Amino acid sequence: MRTRLVPTAIATALAATAACGVLIAPTAAGDEPDTRPQQVEVLKRGSESGTAVVSGHNEPGTRFHVEAADTAAAKTLEIDYQVQETGYWCGPAATRIALSARIAPPSQADLAAQLGTTEAGTDHISQVTNVLNANLGTGWYETKEMPNDPPSQAEKDLLWTDIVTDIDNNYPLVTNIVAPPGNQPPGYPPDQTIYHYFSVIGYDDAQRTVLIADPASFGGNQIYWLSFDQLATLIPPKGYAA
Repeated sequence: MRTRLVPTAIATALAATAACGVLIAPTAAGDEPDTRPQQVEVLKRGSESGTAVVSGHNEPGTRFHVEAADTAAAKTLEIDYQVQETGYWCGPAATRIALSARIAPPSQADLAAQLGTTEAGTDHISQVTNVLNANLGTGWYETKEMPNDPPSQAEKDLLWTDIVTDIDNNYPLVTNIVAPPGNQPPGYPPDQTIYHYFSVIGYDDAQRTVLIADPASFGGNQIYWLSFDQLATLIPPKGYAA
């Protein structure tokens, strides 16, 4: 214990209480697409909230490589991104993305088994915390609950501290979010409440933004910048692993 991350036509067909934000068909074992750009420059278009870094790689299981960036204000991590392979594997996919910053990660199927993920999704963020630590052989990750909606200032301060501390030490965060109509990341179905997991893989202190690796690929958005304030409103009443 220490002291102190889908095609539009498919996305719009989701049920209002989608467990992982996207309904996509599984990729056959051993037939995993591997359409990776050689280099994704995460700061090429800037880091303002809503800026898309990678889009258009929509097929279930599609993978690509995201390079790290480090400037005076911003730091992002090198990860292996993959679109979630089923409509309820956002937890395994986000966990896989986080693990990829440090190790060659298990498959989404293996992680789904470790997490106890069912067709109803991954029940609680603590399951993600335990699986992250088990695969990394560490006690770094802790479960942080954010029960207050809107979050308290203390909860927001802790979240920002956790983001900076974790990213600076090469540990992506995994967050469990609830995105209702009127408060959603880019491309989400605007008339539905989405229950979802995604990974936080970077931050910009000057812009006060965070870099999201979103396995759902809503509207074709895979990697994008989100304001920290919006992230803080999306997590309650759930939590995150940091």
